[in-house]
Amino acid sequence: MELDRIQKKVEAGARLDATEFATLERAAREEGGPALRTAVAQALINADEVIEAVRVLETVRRDFPTNLHVLLAFGRAAASLERWSDAERALRQALELQPEDPEVLTALALVALRQGARSRARALIDDVLSRDPFHGEAQLIAAELKEGGAPFELKASRDDFVSALLDQLKRQSTPHLLQKQQLLVRLSRKGIARLDVDALYQDFLDSGRALSEGVRFVTKEIAERALAMPGGKLQFLSRVLPVLRDSSFLERAEGTVRREGPAGLWVFYAVEDPEAVLYVPQGLLDAHRVTAEQLDAVAWKNLDARPAEVRAIALEQGALRLSTTPTGLWCIAHGDGHDGARLLTASHQAAMERTVGPGPFRVYLGLRELVLFCRLSDPLNAAKLEGLDAARDGIAGGWRLEGDKLLRLDDWAGL
Repeated sequence: MELDRIQKKVEAGARLDATEFATLERAAREEGGPALRTAVAQALINADEVIEAVRVLETVRRDFPTNLHVLLAFGRAAASLERWSDAERALRQALELQPEDPEVLTALALVALRQGARSRARALIDDVLSRDPFHGEAQLIAAELKEGGAPFELKASRDDFVSALLDQLKRQSTPHLLQKQQLLVRLSRKGIARLDVDALYQDFLDSGRALSEGVRFVTKEIAERALAMPGGKLQFLSRVLPVLRDSSFLERAEGTVRREGPAGLWVFYAVEDPEAVLYVPQGLLDAHRVTAEQLDAVAWKNLDARPAEVRAIALEQGALRLSTTPTGLWCIAHGDGHDGARLLTASHQAAMERTVGPGPFRVYLGLRELVLFCRLSDPLNAAKLEGLDAARDGIAGGWRLEGDKLLRLDDWAGL
């Protein structure tokens, strides 16, 4: 039977082609039970679509909250996104249903190991191997634990922990203040988080981690909470986008990740958020063990996949309004703070040429919420843009886009 063949292919970890996946998805929709819907999620994982797989499993888990296989699948998928608390919570639920299940115990051990809790991981793996000495995954984890050496037994003092914690928070530019027994952390959307230092230290001791690993883990969570950023590495990377700013922003963004951009501009990175522009601090990048080059590549790929329309716009007596008819003046107006960077993506450059015709274009970057442009050969609208001043958070100066290059107008010998 075709469906059986597809299920066996999924169980073997093989990637389905489009027809096979459509067949499995249709069968899961018609049958409605947990087994086929979980198989759809596993097929997505096999295709490296882990975020979408977790979304599917969250729905299945909601419909079947006491299904052991669903909880196990969700736990493993959440762990692959570094959603450790979600993964452990689901696996603990599974363990309550089946207290000695080796697959659940092994999955919990892997979560503990990846968080640096080696003692806990070793205890769980010893339990599995005492029941089944030939359990393949448990043997691999046991070997990894052995290669890592003996568990860290010498516990850091409270003073050493607090000193290392404050030093790391300073390095990753997380706004904080130590007041007696409390660590105060400023939140991005106003307000202060008050964290009990003794509780943080006790959590560190309970984890069994070495000092550097324990501090890295705690400060990563604090940074994510302070910036309202997604917790897992893949979640974080799926939402990061580039932002163009001028050099005057460098002093205001100390400690954030940036690189030099075109014509004296700078590329910063922010996590997509409906309420604020959340710039990525260097410490969070270090905590997730992501290089600046990896962040840059992912950010531009994400922006290229988030298209904004090219719209006609009218500029009359300094006031802007969208126009239903072409005026020769155009805008990219997604309004999320990333429209300037969109000028440098292939998809938006193609959209500009489809709508307006070939460049080069005269560009105005003086507003954060939209980008204005016209054909460089259109003197009337170019003059209108020339007469606009930059807003406080905008980028001053005259600009042109020629092909995939953004350049200053005064650097162009042709003017």
